[in-house]
Amino acid sequence: MALTRDKLFWSAFTDHAQQTLSASKLLVEMLENLDQRESLAAQIKEHEHRGDQITHDTVQALHQTWITPLDREEIHALISGLDDVLDFLDSASDRIALYEIKQIRPEAIDLAKTLLASVGDIAKAVAMLTDMKDPQPLLALCKSINKYEHDADQIFRRALARLFNEKNDPIEVMKWRDILDALETATDRAEDVANIIEGIVLEHG
Repeated sequence: MALTRDKLFWSAFTDHAQQTLSASKLLVEMLENLDQRESLAAQIKEHEHRGDQITHDTVQALHQTWITPLDREEIHALISGLDDVLDFLDSASDRIALYEIKQIRPEAIDLAKTLLASVGDIAKAVAMLTDMKDPQPLLALCKSINKYEHDADQIFRRALARLFNEKNDPIEVMKWRDILDALETATDRAEDVANIIEGIVLEHG
């Protein structure tokens, strides 16, 4: 049993965030190139599988390590939170491919781009966790991620209003409600990650 494996945990956080960042870029590409949705959804699924493996390995390492760089609860919460973001991103991608969407609604692209910006800041933040001597840059990133979640809420509300106010086919309404909900929930989970990181910084910085 290893006494300490700090590098493993820091690498897990950064590697998982990079998987989500790559998947976020592919999601935006999918929404802007709908004819490639199946292949892009498959690529996103690969990143989701890698994220699951990283999460599994991290939780397993927690049970095999005596001394950890953060509290065990913090490590578990952070890696699980990161995994939730990627899961909902993958869920949105799946729905776009499986529902055979023929035309993208502009709010979906706006939500995906907001999610991408949020995930980009998460990737920066987790990469900075190894050095918390100056907490301000990390806290600023957390604040930025929270703002993206607020932006996503507004986009989501506008999207639903337009979806229900237009004379759309009921089945299309159900499909898009599902897709938009997955995208918005991914930004909610990103905010959860920001809150976890903020708590870590305030505790250890």
